[in-house]
Amino acid sequence: MDAQAQTVQKTVRQSPPVDLTKPYNAAWVKGKHIVITGGASGFGAAFVQRWALQGASIVIGDINTEAGEQLVQELRQELGNPNIWFVCCDVTKWQDQVKLFKEAVRYSPHGGIDCVVANAGVAGNDILQTPGDLSADEPPEPNFKVVNVNLYGVLYTTHLACFYLPRNPGSSPCSPQTDPAKTVRDRHLLLLGSVASLAPITAQPQYGAAKHGVLGLFRSLRCSSFVQGIRVNMICPYFVATPILIRAAKIILAGAELARVNDVIDAGTRFTADSSICGRALVIGPPAKAIMADDGQLVPSLTGEGEGEETGIWECYADDFQAVDTWTRRWVGLLGYLESAKGWTGWAKDMVAAFWASDRKPEKKSA
Repeated sequence: MDAQAQTVQKTVRQSPPVDLTKPYNAAWVKGKHIVITGGASGFGAAFVQRWALQGASIVIGDINTEAGEQLVQELRQELGNPNIWFVCCDVTKWQDQVKLFKEAVRYSPHGGIDCVVANAGVAGNDILQTPGDLSADEPPEPNFKVVNVNLYGVLYTTHLACFYLPRNPGSSPCSPQTDPAKTVRDRHLLLLGSVASLAPITAQPQYGAAKHGVLGLFRSLRCSSFVQGIRVNMICPYFVATPILIRAAKIILAGAELARVNDVIDAGTRFTADSSICGRALVIGPPAKAIMADDGQLVPSLTGEGEGEETGIWECYADDFQAVDTWTRRWVGLLGYLESAKGWTGWAKDMVAAFWASDRKPEKKSA
């Protein structure tokens, strides 16, 4: 990585690429208060079970009241952890999410939120490219539920996380130098992307567009969220056998190897437990051995031959600050200057004056 890219990484407090050979301690989640959307089934329920087992307190937001309440009851009895709650929440409704976060603060043992997981997602038959009867005067109105849940719901969750995480009592701004073994209070936003964030997905344009949007959100946030001291990470799972995998996808993928749920949970747990990981993304795919690419990165082997044990977890977008455009570099530098500068009131006044001068219309003179 060149010196300029390293400077950008240092300014935005991005940690080095994740060393997946280095063990972490899942017990580091103990005592953290976590909010997770879509936590009643699929990845969400698996995250809840893993983290509750380690002693975290968790608030589940999900539209499925029956499944959510049943999961809470079962885990409380099984684990003896009373700090698990359910709040009915439709992530596409702003007030539902506001209620979820307010309830989460009320339930919190220490009065704040350490981690927010934007996990809620749906898939379904996408009729965007199938307008129906071409002899009709106009096509039927499309259903954009997939985009509303997978993108707009994530944006609502992110907006609320950026409000509540910096208010977490006892927390400090994120830093790659943090010792996770000694850090309980945190400010962590974990985004659930998909392999569809990184590549096109056949017959699912809405899902692909939404998950590309989550990737864009992640890459933008990690350049500026350090101002609020929030660390932002993302996981991008390949196809996994969960309820979100629709029948058509199962037919297309028949006979192909899928990603493992345990690898998804492991990647999410590493991010949630290790408070020194900031601004990184992991893709989870079918298990494979590693080979060295031309750029020096370890990548999955397509032939089955390679080094070490098979793994399904890989770093993605590890060095993309090398190719970041000039505008973003300057913007990051500006944010860093604002944070460290002393007496920036004068600068703010000059900026206001500059904007005012550029927006004012010239006065008309009378003849």
